[in-house]
Amino acid sequence: MLTLIDEGSGTQLRDDAVVDMTVTGSGPPLLLLHGVEGTAADSEFVSALSADFTVYAPSHPGFGLSPRPNWCDSVDDLAYLYLDWMRAQGLDEVTLVGLQFGGWVAAEIAIRDSSRLSRLVLVDSVGVKVGGREERDIADVFAMPRTELDERMFATPHGRRGDLRLADPDAVLHIARNEEALAVYGWEPYLHNPRLSRWLARVDTPTTVIWGEQDGIVTPDYGRRLAALIPGAAFETVADAGHCAQIDQPSAVAQLITHDKGFLATRGLIAAER
Repeated sequence: MLTLIDEGSGTQLRDDAVVDMTVTGSGPPLLLLHGVEGTAADSEFVSALSADFTVYAPSHPGFGLSPRPNWCDSVDDLAYLYLDWMRAQGLDEVTLVGLQFGGWVAAEIAIRDSSRLSRLVLVDSVGVKVGGREERDIADVFAMPRTELDERMFATPHGRRGDLRLADPDAVLHIARNEEALAVYGWEPYLHNPRLSRWLARVDTPTTVIWGEQDGIVTPDYGRRLAALIPGAAFETVADAGHCAQIDQPSAVAQLITHDKGFLATRGLIAAER
């Protein structure tokens, strides 16, 4: 049976918000913000990153085991919660990695205050409107059949959820709770902030945008247009990967982060470019 964490076993983001958070690895801090799949599904990716980083992986309020306070119902709220938490923890030079929905949260953090960030990484992120008013930039994940959703989310079979009628009841409850939370934060406007594209020019942190070549939720063209809104952002694609590229190809996505020239320079592994 799904049991939410209590304040005694969770991580306080602030006095009235507690989340389930895992901390693993060693090295400079990396804050990993998950998508609708939740933190448990990203375990291979977290393991790959933890060789080079201390990875902080919270479950957003409302997802997984994290309770959602009644007042926390927007991506703005999540952005300010994580900003306050980084300040309270005294974390600096943080690599901020946002996955899908978490990429939207990460972008909202970066436009507000990047003073504690060393880098921003967005993986198959939603959050912006790049096309015209009548164009659908982001596939409707709430309306499509489960089998189609699986195919659009994952390019490889091991990430797909399959027939939920055959799944463990607790696993189904986790999926339902995560999708309910996604609807709370992203139902209207649908998975984007109409103003975000205007303010991405404020991002002054080195940024890498990573995209699965077979992403069926937001296409690589969407990713390129998102990257073009962020000054100096690099754009990378990952073969044999869908919307959840970090699940389809966890090692490949982790390598794009850990082999970034800026990160290697800070570790003294290559000379910094002038």
